[in-house]
Amino acid sequence: MLNSSKPRVLLVDDDPALRESLQLVLKNDFDVTVMASGDEAMEKVCSTSKIELDLILLDVMMPGIDGLELLKQLKSVHPQLPVIMVSASTTVKTAVEAMKIGAVDFVNKPFQIDELTKKIESSILDSEESYQTVRAAQSSSTNEVLSGDFGRLVGEHPEMKEVYRKVGLVANRRTTVLITGESGTGKELIAKELHEMSDRKDLPFIAINCAAIPESLVESELFGHEKGSFTHAVEKRLGHFELANGGTIFLDEVGELTPNIQVKLLRVLQEREFFRVGRSKPISVDIRIIAATNRSLEQAVQDGSFRQDLFFRINVVNIELPPLRKRKEDIERLVNFFFKKLCSHYGNIESKATPEFIKCLQEYSWPGNVRELENVIESILALTGGGTLTEQEIPARLRSGGLRPDNLKDAVVGGFIPFEEAEKQFETEIISRALEKTGYVQTQAAELLGISRRILKYKMDKLGIVSADEEHE
Repeated sequence: MLNSSKPRVLLVDDDPALRESLQLVLKNDFDVTVMASGDEAMEKVCSTSKIELDLILLDVMMPGIDGLELLKQLKSVHPQLPVIMVSASTTVKTAVEAMKIGAVDFVNKPFQIDELTKKIESSILDSEESYQTVRAAQSSSTNEVLSGDFGRLVGEHPEMKEVYRKVGLVANRRTTVLITGESGTGKELIAKELHEMSDRKDLPFIAINCAAIPESLVESELFGHEKGSFTHAVEKRLGHFELANGGTIFLDEVGELTPNIQVKLLRVLQEREFFRVGRSKPISVDIRIIAATNRSLEQAVQDGSFRQDLFFRINVVNIELPPLRKRKEDIERLVNFFFKKLCSHYGNIESKATPEFIKCLQEYSWPGNVRELENVIESILALTGGGTLTEQEIPARLRSGGLRPDNLKDAVVGGFIPFEEAEKQFETEIISRALEKTGYVQTQAAELLGISRRILKYKMDKLGIVSADEEHE
């Protein structure tokens, strides 16, 4: 036996005779629970983030959700839980597919009880060893990551210290948080810190980029669906909200959600329940919601693309991250942090930045913010191997300090600045000229540019262009 307490085994099989006989013969060595269908197991096991099992014996062929589909769902929620597949009509293709999904073994019916017992025990032992290895690696990785000024975050600028203060105050509460800031400022890092500093840290943290999911699949991805609820719904599927039950869900780019999904998200925030697509009974969840956006939701509310009541619900606490160009004093700290983080990947050579190196980086505008800085440092380390780094190691496009708008085409083609930065500079320049020419009358400026006033105001907010009145407030 493995230890004094019996390992907990779940048998999922639609054959009542097999369930009864296996429960009887295995009861001396294992605490065996039986379920008759994949649907039953899905409801009891996959819908909870906390598992109290050591192994699952899973039949391949069952009515409703079959064994392979259930295996996929199990592995998405409980990747460390060992699953042994059993089948009376095994094909090599089925066995290979099961192993690819994550089954630890495959046994054929009928089987010898002694052989099955040994497989169960060895699978549980292997799983425990694997789990300890993963936890040790995660612990080591976490210790390395937490060498910043505040968890994963680096910076001593007053605006960053205000961010740290807010995170510390709300981390261990259920409060919904909206994180705002430009792309690359570290919004997901803040969400992870909020999760890891809370009492939910040992439960799931699921991050979703709302803008990356096709519009037709958003509802199914977030809330799941029932089998047959639409054309390609061949099996029941658990959504991200259900998989994150007990933990935290991070909705990045929440402003990109369609009005239909905004209504459903509002219900989750208000009632802590939702409906799978095709299901009439609500599903309750204990979940903390953290949202993020790089656009102005206030403006989206004004132009009607984002619900006002949803905005109030997700904006209970707002944590705004400053762009890197507003805290250039932190660049040297960030560079040294990235040296430490990345040196093991590039020969473990100690890297040191000269004052000229740092000064050059501080003169750049960093449209991609901290993410862009990390990518630049990694590129430099990959090409140089580290050591004492001078200004000459910095890519030419950064050393140029940015070019004037009338040279943007040559700058992009010549590799001096990225296309996204050139596009931003061009829009800023042409909108500013149109506003100046029309005396900052936005309706006239929009007509001059051939766009609606709503689009003009959206672009002004996105680019940080203020009107003449706002400029003097």
